[in-house]
Amino acid sequence: MSTEANVAEEGWFKDVSLGRIFALLNDEGEEVRVVGGAVRNSLMGEAVTDTDLATTWAPDQVVARAEAAGIRAVPTGIDHGTVTLVIDGRGFEITTLRHDAETDGRRAKVNFGQDWQVDAERRDFTINALYANSDGAVIDLVGGLEDIATRTVRFIGDADARIAEDYLRVLRYFRFFAHYGAGRPDASALKACARARGSLGKLSSERVWKELKTLLKARDPGRALLWMRQSGVLAAVLPESEKWGIDSIGPLIATETALDWEPDPMLRLMAMVPPDTARMRELAQRLKMSRAETDRLVKWTEAPVVKPTLAITALDRLLYTYGVEPLTDRIRLSLVSARSRTESDPAALTDTAGHSRHLARALAWERPVFPVAGADLIDRGIKPGPEMGAQLAALEERWVESNFKLDKAALLDDAD
Repeated sequence: MSTEANVAEEGWFKDVSLGRIFALLNDEGEEVRVVGGAVRNSLMGEAVTDTDLATTWAPDQVVARAEAAGIRAVPTGIDHGTVTLVIDGRGFEITTLRHDAETDGRRAKVNFGQDWQVDAERRDFTINALYANSDGAVIDLVGGLEDIATRTVRFIGDADARIAEDYLRVLRYFRFFAHYGAGRPDASALKACARARGSLGKLSSERVWKELKTLLKARDPGRALLWMRQSGVLAAVLPESEKWGIDSIGPLIATETALDWEPDPMLRLMAMVPPDTARMRELAQRLKMSRAETDRLVKWTEAPVVKPTLAITALDRLLYTYGVEPLTDRIRLSLVSARSRTESDPAALTDTAGHSRHLARALAWERPVFPVAGADLIDRGIKPGPEMGAQLAALEERWVESNFKLDKAALLDDAD
Protein backbone atom coordinates (compact mmCIF):
# COMPACT_ATOMS: atom_id res chain seq x y z
CA MET A 1 0.00 0.00 0.00
CA SER A 2 1.28 3.44 -0.93
CA THR A 3 0.37 6.75 0.75
CA GLU A 4 2.93 9.01 -0.89
CA ALA A 5 0.48 11.67 -2.09
CA ASN A 6 -2.01 13.88 -0.29
CA VAL A 7 -5.01 15.92 -1.47
CA ALA A 8 -5.85 17.67 1.80
CA GLU A 9 -5.03 21.11 0.36
CA GLU A 10 -7.35 20.75 -2.63
CA GLY A 11 -10.33 23.09 -2.58
CA TRP A 12 -12.89 20.32 -3.06
CA PHE A 13 -11.43 18.36 -0.13
CA LYS A 14 -11.96 21.29 2.23
CA ASP A 15 -15.69 21.34 1.44
CA VAL A 16 -17.65 21.43 4.71
CA SER A 17 -20.23 19.02 3.27
CA LEU A 18 -17.52 16.44 2.58
CA GLY A 19 -16.32 16.90 6.13
CA ARG A 20 -19.79 16.02 7.39
CA ILE A 21 -19.69 12.77 5.44
CA PHE A 22 -16.31 11.82 6.91
CA ALA A 23 -17.65 12.55 10.40
CA LEU A 24 -20.83 10.57 9.72
CA LEU A 25 -19.26 7.40 8.33
CA ASN A 26 -15.83 7.21 10.01
CA ASP A 27 -17.37 5.70 13.13
CA GLU A 28 -17.71 2.43 15.02
CA GLY A 29 -14.70 0.93 13.28
CA GLU A 30 -16.13 1.57 9.78
CA GLU A 31 -14.61 3.92 7.23
CA VAL A 32 -15.36 6.08 4.20
CA ARG A 33 -12.83 7.28 1.61
CA VAL A 34 -12.98 9.47 -1.48
CA VAL A 35 -12.36 7.32 -4.54
CA GLY A 36 -11.82 7.65 -8.27
CA GLY A 37 -12.08 10.79 -10.34
CA ALA A 38 -11.61 13.44 -7.67
CA VAL A 39 -8.35 11.88 -6.48
CA ARG A 40 -7.14 11.09 -9.99
CA ASN A 41 -7.87 14.55 -11.39
CA SER A 42 -6.28 16.34 -8.44
CA LEU A 43 -3.05 14.41 -8.90
CA MET A 44 -3.08 15.01 -12.66
CA GLY A 45 -3.83 18.73 -12.44
CA GLU A 46 -7.29 18.38 -13.95
CA ALA A 47 -10.55 19.97 -12.77
CA VAL A 48 -12.63 18.07 -10.22
CA THR A 49 -16.39 18.12 -10.85
CA ASP A 50 -17.69 15.23 -8.72
CA THR A 51 -16.71 13.72 -5.41
CA ASP A 52 -17.53 10.01 -5.06
CA LEU A 53 -16.83 7.93 -2.00
CA ALA A 54 -16.53 4.27 -0.99
CA THR A 55 -17.39 2.87 2.42
CA THR A 56 -17.39 -0.29 4.50
CA TRP A 57 -20.92 0.49 5.69
CA ALA A 58 -23.76 -1.44 4.02
CA PRO A 59 -26.11 0.70 1.88
CA ASP A 60 -29.05 0.47 4.29
CA GLN A 61 -26.74 1.50 7.14
CA VAL A 62 -25.59 4.54 5.16
CA VAL A 63 -29.22 5.53 4.64
CA ALA A 64 -30.10 5.01 8.31
CA ARG A 65 -27.14 7.02 9.61
CA ALA A 66 -27.76 9.83 7.11
CA GLU A 67 -31.43 10.14 7.98
CA ALA A 68 -30.62 10.13 11.69
CA ALA A 69 -28.25 13.04 11.06
CA GLY A 70 -30.87 14.96 9.04
CA ILE A 71 -29.15 14.34 5.71
CA ARG A 72 -31.27 13.41 2.73
CA ALA A 73 -30.40 9.97 1.33
CA VAL A 74 -31.45 8.96 -2.20
CA PRO A 75 -31.17 5.24 -3.13
CA THR A 76 -29.89 6.01 -6.65
CA GLY A 77 -28.33 2.57 -7.17
CA ILE A 78 -28.88 0.78 -3.91
CA ASP A 79 -28.96 -2.70 -5.50
CA HIS A 80 -25.35 -2.09 -6.54
CA GLY A 81 -24.50 -0.44 -3.24
CA THR A 82 -24.81 3.23 -4.19
CA VAL A 83 -26.62 5.85 -2.13
CA THR A 84 -26.53 9.58 -2.88
CA LEU A 85 -26.33 11.89 0.12
CA VAL A 86 -27.59 15.40 -0.60
CA ILE A 87 -26.06 18.16 1.51
CA ASP A 88 -26.74 21.83 0.80
CA GLY A 89 -28.10 20.90 -2.63
CA ARG A 90 -25.01 18.94 -3.64
CA GLY A 91 -25.00 15.18 -4.19
CA PHE A 92 -22.28 12.80 -3.02
CA GLU A 93 -22.41 9.19 -4.25
CA ILE A 94 -21.48 6.72 -1.51
CA THR A 95 -20.89 3.14 -2.66
CA THR A 96 -20.34 0.16 -0.40
CA LEU A 97 -17.19 -1.89 -1.00
CA ARG A 98 -18.10 -4.75 -3.31
CA HIS A 99 -16.99 -7.37 -5.77
CA ASP A 100 -18.72 -8.82 -8.82
CA ALA A 101 -20.39 -12.14 -8.03
CA GLU A 102 -21.70 -12.69 -11.55
CA THR A 103 -21.34 -10.81 -14.85
CA ASP A 104 -22.26 -11.29 -18.51
CA GLY A 105 -20.22 -8.45 -19.98
CA ARG A 106 -23.13 -6.01 -19.81
CA ARG A 107 -24.34 -6.03 -16.20
CA ALA A 108 -23.17 -7.51 -12.94
CA LYS A 109 -24.55 -8.90 -9.71
CA VAL A 110 -22.47 -7.74 -6.76
CA ASN A 111 -21.72 -8.84 -3.23
CA PHE A 112 -20.92 -6.24 -0.60
CA GLY A 113 -17.80 -6.51 1.53
CA GLN A 114 -15.28 -4.69 3.70
CA ASP A 115 -12.01 -5.46 1.96
CA TRP A 116 -10.45 -2.39 0.39
CA GLN A 117 -7.99 -4.48 -1.64
CA VAL A 118 -10.80 -6.54 -3.21
CA ASP A 119 -12.76 -3.35 -3.94
CA ALA A 120 -9.75 -1.75 -5.63
CA GLU A 121 -9.00 -4.81 -7.75
CA ARG A 122 -12.54 -4.98 -9.16
CA ARG A 123 -12.24 -1.48 -10.65
CA ASP A 124 -11.25 -0.86 -14.26
CA PHE A 125 -8.00 1.17 -14.39
CA THR A 126 -5.24 1.73 -11.89
CA ILE A 127 -5.64 5.51 -12.06
CA ASN A 128 -9.31 5.14 -11.06
CA ALA A 129 -8.64 2.99 -7.98
CA LEU A 130 -6.96 5.57 -5.77
CA TYR A 131 -8.55 6.39 -2.40
CA ALA A 132 -8.13 9.41 -0.11
CA ASN A 133 -8.88 9.08 3.60
CA SER A 134 -10.16 11.78 5.93
CA ASP A 135 -6.64 13.20 6.29
CA GLY A 136 -6.28 13.52 2.52
CA ALA A 137 -3.66 10.78 2.32
CA VAL A 138 -3.85 8.94 -1.00
CA ILE A 139 -4.01 5.17 -0.64
CA ASP A 140 -2.79 3.20 -3.64
CA LEU A 141 -3.42 -0.56 -3.62
CA VAL A 142 -2.89 -1.30 -7.34
CA GLY A 143 -0.01 0.86 -8.60
CA GLY A 144 -2.09 3.82 -9.68
CA LEU A 145 0.33 6.51 -8.47
CA GLU A 146 3.09 5.29 -10.76
CA ASP A 147 0.68 5.31 -13.70
CA ILE A 148 -0.52 8.80 -12.75
CA ALA A 149 3.08 10.01 -12.93
CA THR A 150 3.58 8.58 -16.44
CA ARG A 151 -0.01 9.22 -17.58
CA THR A 152 -0.41 5.52 -18.35
CA VAL A 153 -3.93 4.09 -18.64
CA ARG A 154 -3.67 0.48 -17.52
CA PHE A 155 -6.23 -2.16 -16.62
CA ILE A 156 -6.03 -3.55 -13.10
CA GLY A 157 -4.74 -7.10 -13.17
CA ASP A 158 -5.68 -9.15 -16.23
CA ALA A 159 -6.99 -6.86 -18.99
CA ASP A 160 -9.09 -9.59 -20.64
CA ALA A 161 -10.76 -10.39 -17.31
CA ARG A 162 -11.56 -6.73 -16.61
CA ILE A 163 -13.07 -6.34 -20.09
CA ALA A 164 -15.11 -9.53 -19.80
CA GLU A 165 -16.78 -8.04 -16.72
CA ASP A 166 -18.11 -5.17 -18.84
CA TYR A 167 -17.35 -4.85 -22.55
CA LEU A 168 -17.93 -1.12 -22.33
CA ARG A 169 -14.49 -0.98 -20.73
CA VAL A 170 -13.02 -1.28 -24.24
CA LEU A 171 -14.48 2.11 -25.14
CA ARG A 172 -13.78 3.48 -21.67
CA TYR A 173 -10.13 2.56 -22.17
CA PHE A 174 -9.82 4.72 -25.27
CA ARG A 175 -11.88 7.48 -23.70
CA PHE A 176 -9.57 7.63 -20.67
CA PHE A 177 -6.54 7.42 -22.95
CA ALA A 178 -7.87 10.42 -24.89
CA HIS A 179 -8.34 12.48 -21.72
CA TYR A 180 -5.46 11.30 -19.53
CA GLY A 181 -3.02 9.15 -21.52
CA ALA A 182 0.40 10.03 -22.89
CA GLY A 183 2.73 8.24 -25.28
CA ARG A 184 1.71 4.84 -26.61
CA PRO A 185 -1.14 2.85 -25.06
CA ASP A 186 -0.32 0.01 -22.69
CA ALA A 187 0.42 -2.94 -24.98
CA SER A 188 -1.54 -5.54 -23.00
CA ALA A 189 -4.54 -3.22 -22.82
CA LEU A 190 -4.48 -2.52 -26.56
CA LYS A 191 -4.28 -6.21 -27.44
CA ALA A 192 -7.12 -7.07 -25.05
CA CYS A 193 -9.31 -4.34 -26.54
CA ALA A 194 -8.62 -5.67 -30.04
CA ARG A 195 -9.55 -9.20 -28.96
CA ALA A 196 -12.83 -8.00 -27.46
CA ARG A 197 -13.99 -5.82 -30.35
CA GLY A 198 -16.37 -8.51 -31.59
CA SER A 199 -18.33 -8.31 -28.33
CA LEU A 200 -19.06 -4.59 -28.55
CA GLY A 201 -22.30 -5.33 -30.40
CA LYS A 202 -23.70 -6.70 -27.15
CA LEU A 203 -23.68 -3.24 -25.60
CA SER A 204 -26.66 -0.90 -25.63
CA SER A 205 -26.45 1.83 -28.26
CA GLU A 206 -26.94 4.55 -25.66
CA ARG A 207 -23.85 3.44 -23.71
CA VAL A 208 -21.75 3.25 -26.88
CA TRP A 209 -22.73 6.75 -28.05
CA LYS A 210 -22.22 8.23 -24.59
CA GLU A 211 -18.65 6.88 -24.52
CA LEU A 212 -17.88 7.99 -28.08
CA LYS A 213 -19.24 11.46 -27.45
CA THR A 214 -17.25 11.84 -24.23
CA LEU A 215 -14.10 10.66 -26.02
CA LEU A 216 -14.69 13.25 -28.75
CA LYS A 217 -14.87 15.98 -26.09
CA ALA A 218 -11.21 15.45 -25.14
CA ARG A 219 -8.83 18.30 -25.93
CA ASP A 220 -7.18 16.11 -28.56
CA PRO A 221 -8.82 12.73 -29.25
CA GLY A 222 -6.66 12.14 -32.32
CA ARG A 223 -4.23 9.63 -30.79
CA ALA A 224 -7.01 7.64 -29.16
CA LEU A 225 -8.92 7.48 -32.45
CA LEU A 226 -5.76 6.35 -34.24
CA TRP A 227 -5.29 3.45 -31.84
CA MET A 228 -8.98 2.62 -32.03
CA ARG A 229 -8.58 2.33 -35.77
CA GLN A 230 -5.39 0.27 -35.46
CA SER A 231 -7.09 -2.18 -33.09
CA GLY A 232 -10.26 -2.52 -35.18
CA VAL A 233 -12.41 -1.03 -32.41
CA LEU A 234 -13.34 2.11 -34.35
CA ALA A 235 -14.66 0.12 -37.31
CA ALA A 236 -16.67 -2.05 -34.91
CA VAL A 237 -18.58 0.86 -33.37
CA LEU A 238 -18.36 3.46 -36.15
CA PRO A 239 -18.07 1.61 -39.47
CA GLU A 240 -18.97 4.81 -41.34
CA SER A 241 -15.49 6.09 -40.52
CA GLU A 242 -13.64 3.12 -42.02
CA LYS A 243 -13.24 4.45 -45.58
CA TRP A 244 -13.72 8.13 -44.78
CA GLY A 245 -11.10 7.87 -42.06
CA ILE A 246 -9.91 10.09 -39.26
CA ASP A 247 -7.38 12.10 -41.27
CA SER A 248 -9.36 15.31 -40.78
CA ILE A 249 -9.23 15.13 -36.99
CA GLY A 250 -5.65 16.44 -36.71
CA PRO A 251 -6.29 19.50 -38.89
CA LEU A 252 -9.57 20.13 -37.07
CA ILE A 253 -7.87 20.09 -33.66
CA ALA A 254 -5.16 22.41 -35.01
CA THR A 255 -7.79 24.84 -36.31
CA GLU A 256 -9.76 24.70 -33.05
CA THR A 257 -6.60 25.64 -31.17
CA ALA A 258 -5.54 28.38 -33.58
CA LEU A 259 -9.00 29.99 -33.82
CA ASP A 260 -10.07 29.33 -30.22
CA TRP A 261 -13.05 27.16 -31.13
CA GLU A 262 -14.69 25.18 -28.35
CA PRO A 263 -14.27 21.39 -28.78
CA ASP A 264 -17.43 20.18 -30.50
CA PRO A 265 -17.95 16.40 -30.50
CA MET A 266 -20.59 16.58 -33.22
CA LEU A 267 -18.35 18.58 -35.56
CA ARG A 268 -15.51 16.14 -34.87
CA LEU A 269 -17.83 13.27 -35.74
CA MET A 270 -18.77 15.00 -39.00
CA ALA A 271 -15.07 15.25 -39.86
CA MET A 272 -14.84 11.45 -39.63
CA VAL A 273 -17.90 10.35 -41.60
CA PRO A 274 -19.23 10.91 -45.14
CA PRO A 275 -21.89 13.63 -45.68
CA ASP A 276 -24.39 11.03 -46.88
CA THR A 277 -27.94 11.71 -45.68
CA ALA A 278 -29.17 8.11 -45.72
CA ARG A 279 -26.10 6.76 -43.94
CA MET A 280 -26.17 9.49 -41.31
CA ARG A 281 -29.83 8.77 -40.60
CA GLU A 282 -28.91 5.13 -40.11
CA LEU A 283 -25.97 6.06 -37.89
CA ALA A 284 -28.10 8.33 -35.71
CA GLN A 285 -30.78 5.66 -35.41
CA ARG A 286 -28.26 2.92 -34.59
CA LEU A 287 -26.60 4.96 -31.84
CA LYS A 288 -29.97 6.29 -30.65
CA MET A 289 -28.85 9.90 -30.79
CA SER A 290 -31.10 12.59 -29.42
CA ARG A 291 -33.48 14.35 -31.78
CA ALA A 292 -31.31 17.48 -31.73
CA GLU A 293 -28.16 15.49 -32.54
CA THR A 294 -29.93 13.62 -35.35
CA ASP A 295 -31.31 16.83 -36.84
CA ARG A 296 -27.92 18.48 -36.78
CA LEU A 297 -26.19 15.51 -38.41
CA VAL A 298 -28.80 15.10 -41.13
CA LYS A 299 -29.14 18.81 -41.91
CA TRP A 300 -25.36 19.05 -42.27
CA THR A 301 -25.52 16.45 -45.05
CA GLU A 302 -28.38 18.29 -46.76
CA ALA A 303 -26.66 21.67 -46.79
CA PRO A 304 -24.56 22.46 -49.88
CA VAL A 305 -20.79 22.83 -49.86
CA VAL A 306 -20.03 26.56 -49.82
CA LYS A 307 -17.35 27.55 -52.31
CA PRO A 308 -14.86 30.09 -50.95
CA THR A 309 -15.59 32.43 -53.85
CA LEU A 310 -19.35 32.58 -53.19
CA ALA A 311 -20.72 36.11 -52.94
CA ILE A 312 -21.95 37.21 -49.52
CA THR A 313 -25.42 37.91 -50.91
CA ALA A 314 -25.61 34.35 -52.21
CA LEU A 315 -24.43 33.06 -48.82
CA ASP A 316 -27.23 35.02 -47.15
CA ARG A 317 -29.75 33.24 -49.36
CA LEU A 318 -28.28 29.85 -48.45
CA LEU A 319 -28.37 30.74 -44.76
CA TYR A 320 -32.06 31.57 -45.06
CA THR A 321 -32.83 28.35 -46.93
CA TYR A 322 -30.73 25.84 -44.99
CA GLY A 323 -30.21 27.49 -41.61
CA VAL A 324 -27.18 28.86 -39.81
CA GLU A 325 -25.98 25.72 -38.06
CA PRO A 326 -25.85 23.38 -41.08
CA LEU A 327 -24.05 25.99 -43.19
CA THR A 328 -21.70 26.85 -40.33
CA ASP A 329 -20.78 23.18 -39.93
CA ARG A 330 -20.07 22.94 -43.65
CA ILE A 331 -18.02 26.14 -43.68
CA ARG A 332 -15.99 25.16 -40.60
CA LEU A 333 -14.97 21.84 -42.16
CA SER A 334 -14.13 23.54 -45.45
CA LEU A 335 -12.01 26.06 -43.57
CA VAL A 336 -10.20 23.22 -41.77
CA SER A 337 -9.47 21.56 -45.11
CA ALA A 338 -8.19 24.78 -46.67
CA ARG A 339 -5.93 25.56 -43.69
CA SER A 340 -4.43 22.07 -43.86
CA ARG A 341 -3.40 22.64 -47.49
CA THR A 342 -1.75 26.04 -47.13
CA GLU A 343 1.82 24.75 -46.84
CA SER A 344 1.64 22.74 -50.06
CA ASP A 345 -0.89 24.75 -52.08
CA PRO A 346 -0.59 28.56 -52.28
CA ALA A 347 -4.15 28.79 -53.60
CA ALA A 348 -5.37 27.41 -50.29
CA LEU A 349 -4.52 30.74 -48.67
CA THR A 350 -7.17 32.40 -50.82
CA ASP A 351 -9.64 29.62 -50.00
CA THR A 352 -8.88 30.05 -46.29
CA ALA A 353 -9.64 33.76 -46.52
CA GLY A 354 -12.91 33.09 -48.34
CA HIS A 355 -14.10 30.49 -45.84
CA SER A 356 -13.08 32.72 -42.94
CA ARG A 357 -15.13 35.56 -44.39
CA HIS A 358 -18.12 33.24 -44.83
CA LEU A 359 -17.83 31.90 -41.29
CA ALA A 360 -17.77 35.38 -39.81
CA ARG A 361 -20.84 36.31 -41.85
CA ALA A 362 -22.73 33.16 -40.84
CA LEU A 363 -22.00 33.62 -37.14
CA ALA A 364 -23.21 37.24 -37.23
CA TRP A 365 -26.18 36.63 -39.54
CA GLU A 366 -29.71 37.31 -38.32
CA ARG A 367 -32.62 35.72 -40.13
CA PRO A 368 -34.80 38.36 -41.86
CA VAL A 369 -38.57 38.19 -41.43
CA PHE A 370 -40.67 37.56 -44.53
CA PRO A 371 -42.94 40.62 -44.68
CA VAL A 372 -46.06 38.97 -46.18
CA ALA A 373 -48.54 36.85 -44.21
CA GLY A 374 -51.68 34.93 -45.12
CA ALA A 375 -53.83 37.77 -43.81
CA ASP A 376 -52.37 40.06 -46.46
CA LEU A 377 -53.56 37.73 -49.23
CA ILE A 378 -56.99 37.29 -47.62
CA ASP A 379 -57.39 41.08 -47.82
CA ARG A 380 -56.87 40.65 -51.57
CA GLY A 381 -59.61 38.07 -51.89
CA ILE A 382 -57.47 34.90 -51.82
CA LYS A 383 -59.02 32.17 -49.67
CA PRO A 384 -56.94 30.01 -47.31
CA GLY A 385 -55.93 26.76 -48.92
CA PRO A 386 -53.44 25.29 -51.41
CA GLU A 387 -53.64 28.32 -53.71
CA MET A 388 -52.71 30.68 -50.88
CA GLY A 389 -49.86 28.40 -49.79
CA ALA A 390 -48.48 28.25 -53.31
CA GLN A 391 -48.69 32.01 -53.72
CA LEU A 392 -46.99 32.68 -50.39
CA ALA A 393 -44.20 30.29 -51.35
CA ALA A 394 -43.77 32.01 -54.72
CA LEU A 395 -43.66 35.44 -53.08
CA GLU A 396 -41.12 34.26 -50.51
CA GLU A 397 -38.93 32.82 -53.24
CA ARG A 398 -39.05 36.13 -55.12
CA TRP A 399 -38.23 37.99 -51.89
CA VAL A 400 -35.20 35.76 -51.26
CA GLU A 401 -33.99 36.21 -54.84
CA SER A 402 -34.14 39.98 -54.29
CA ASN A 403 -31.72 39.47 -51.40
CA PHE A 404 -34.59 40.26 -49.01
CA LYS A 405 -34.91 43.81 -50.35
CA LEU A 406 -38.50 43.79 -51.67
CA ASP A 407 -40.93 45.15 -49.10
CA LYS A 408 -44.51 44.09 -48.50
CA ALA A 409 -45.99 46.62 -50.91
CA ALA A 410 -43.75 45.57 -53.79
CA LEU A 411 -44.43 41.90 -53.18
CA LEU A 412 -48.19 42.37 -52.96
CA ASP A 413 -48.15 44.40 -56.17
CA ASP A 414 -46.64 41.30 -57.80
CA ALA A 415 -49.40 39.19 -56.28
CA ASP A 416 -52.18 41.28 -57.85
